[in-house]
Amino acid sequence: MAFTLDLNHRAPDFSLPGVDGRTYSLADLDKARVLVVVFSCNHCPYVVGSEDRMIAFHDAYAPRGVALVAINANETDNHPTDDFDHMVRRAREKGFRFPYLRDASQEVARAYGALRTPHFYVFDADRRLRYTGRMDDNPREAAKATTHELADAVDALLAGKEPPVALTNPIGCNVKWRGRAEHWMPPEACDLVM
Repeated sequence: MAFTLDLNHRAPDFSLPGVDGRTYSLADLDKARVLVVVFSCNHCPYVVGSEDRMIAFHDAYAPRGVALVAINANETDNHPTDDFDHMVRRAREKGFRFPYLRDASQEVARAYGALRTPHFYVFDADRRLRYTGRMDDNPREAAKATTHELADAVDALLAGKEPPVALTNPIGCNVKWRGRAEHWMPPEACDLVM
């Protein structure tokens, strides 16, 4: 089995605390026609550069039955700004209107095989993985993005079609795994797409 979740596999369930004081699981999102799970954090410049686009994506797609959920699994010993208190502050500062969840055990990140922040997973109504990878080709600078794979995949699913591209390499910082080197990456996942 590959490190990261294979296409067409079902979304692994979770029970994680959100910055809004609620605990979320897949059952809380079962009404969504499409579910987007993104592994995120507070400190990575690729995430910081993508946050406004994530907010805009949520605002544009939530009325169409798409749920966006962000999960932060980074270890906090070396990255204290990724702790829960900082997550609460970041969500408030940016005005997140989607759940921002803490995976302190990193079990959910392992189940999904998250590689980078941000790393997007798009699931259909049956919660089968239909797209994974990046939001677009320039997470740091929106004006320089020339592709929009996340939106393309979601638009296709909402129209009852196959995503035009199902797999891209996520662009961002490595997930910060507890007990691993700062830039550790599983060898079989260094490049998902050659």
